Amino acid sequence: MTKKIVIVGGVAGGASVAARVRRLDESAEVIMFEKGPHVSFSNCSLPYHLSGIVEDSEKLVLMSPKIFKDRYNIEARVHQEVIQINRDKKTISVKDLLTDTNYEESYDKLVLSPGASPIRPNLEGINNSNVFTVRNVIDIEKIHSYIKHNNVKDIAVIGGGFIGVEVAENLKLADYNVTLVEFANQVMAPFDYDMAQILHKEMVDHGVNLVLDDGLAKIDDGHVITNSGKKVDAQAVILAIGVRPETSLAKDAGLEIGETGSIKVDRNYVTSVKDIYAVGDAIEVYHRLLHKPTRLALAGPAQKQARAVADHIYGIPNRNIGVIGSSSIHLFDLNAASTGLNARTAEQAGIQHEYVYLIPGDKVGLMPNSNPMHFKLIFEYPTGRILGAQAIGKGNVDKRIDVIATMITMNGTLEDLKDLELTYSPMLGTAKDVVNHAALVGLNVLHGSYKEVKVSQVRELVENSAFIIDAREKSEYNAGHFKNAVNIPLSEFRQRLHEIPKDRPVYIHCRSGQRSYNMVMALQHLGYNNVNNISGSYLGVNLYEYFNDYVTGRDKIVTEYNFK
Repeated sequence: MTKKIVIVGGVAGGASVAARVRRLDESAEVIMFEKGPHVSFSNCSLPYHLSGIVEDSEKLVLMSPKIFKDRYNIEARVHQEVIQINRDKKTISVKDLLTDTNYEESYDKLVLSPGASPIRPNLEGINNSNVFTVRNVIDIEKIHSYIKHNNVKDIAVIGGGFIGVEVAENLKLADYNVTLVEFANQVMAPFDYDMAQILHKEMVDHGVNLVLDDGLAKIDDGHVITNSGKKVDAQAVILAIGVRPETSLAKDAGLEIGETGSIKVDRNYVTSVKDIYAVGDAIEVYHRLLHKPTRLALAGPAQKQARAVADHIYGIPNRNIGVIGSSSIHLFDLNAASTGLNARTAEQAGIQHEYVYLIPGDKVGLMPNSNPMHFKLIFEYPTGRILGAQAIGKGNVDKRIDVIATMITMNGTLEDLKDLELTYSPMLGTAKDVVNHAALVGLNVLHGSYKEVKVSQVRELVENSAFIIDAREKSEYNAGHFKNAVNIPLSEFRQRLHEIPKDRPVYIHCRSGQRSYNMVMALQHLGYNNVNNISGSYLGVNLYEYFNDYVTGRDKIVTEYNFK
């Protein structure tokens, strides 16, 4: 008997269900409904139209209804809004937005992929004609058209998540004056505060005005007002505060809503009503590290869910391993990626953990385009089980984070990561890859081989006149150092042991942590019991301190910044 599969919504979730169903069953009747004009588009690429990286907005549209029909015999009905699910009759009620008429469509299996809608807070001016959100191609075309035809110079982006940061970047690349306003004290929540400082510096270095720890209060003519009373010039405002799962259709049909406010599904993405499935940004998923339901608005998981739904419809088993949350972003000259838990989330969840922060080279140093890679690895204490990682740099950070995501999925530990055999070419990496290096540092911390302090603790050490050794060479020291640091290079310390006290804590740093680590280990063998390596060393602390120094005007703890 021919199956009739009806899908509400397209893009990563709905369109992927349709394509997989067709591959499994050539005779099935497959119908997709989309209330907008485009059933398949690259939503993650939307911001890049604002800079001209994607010059023609039509290229954001991946497949038209005609292509769906001609190539796959899938009927994609656009401008058709599904307004009701009639469970008892196994039909849906549809409104044709072009003719303003209603009709019913029957189904054997119904798949909901309604996505999530941008949040618009109830504030003064929020519905002004110069206020926009970003969800689809029409939205990005409206923004592009408005700022081009209204001589806009100043734009406020509200929200520092993926969309907000990417929109801000692309508008700046298009030479607009851009201010990003974020309620939290950092952009990009998947990253810990210390790592986010690198992103903050990158944004201000490229001319983006960052207003953090401050929210939107109201929108006036030509400017916005923040909660602190700050006035920000803005002839256009783009809201990127976050998204809400589209659950109204499911709620009205009596489908169960989960504790996160999203549609509740089982391991096969079946809702509380037989023959009705749901996928994508509107559903609740299981977080395998936190062991509880969560929401995850990412295209990769949505496509996997879509395949699992189609397989289940046709009796093919599916293994649901939950999610860990892996993501990446390009920001001006940097790439950034993260996976699993950050230290903040692990702390909030009550998970005993430790982390290490290191700055190895992304490839052999004498190769062209070799650059530092900032890498943070979070692991469970005392088991050494890997919980998450973050990486920022000009090189292939996504490759390293993908390795960590794989290790997390396989319940890998620091020992597993240490022994992982990876590819190597001087042009592409190092013989001891960044992730192997991170595992070794993590094992040192796990085993208590030495003590270290974090970049966030160094200001207090400097202000309290702690004994800090700068293990770099004199020329490096002269180019910039901590204000109270004593320069004892690694190449000289054995001849200058009389200068290093044993009756007080000693803190040692170099540029990125390697020389200071060697000095710490040697001093421990020489009878020094209270020596500490400064995690991240001079480069890491400079990056941690810079943005807050820049915005607050507070006293620097260094004589000169040095980011080389």
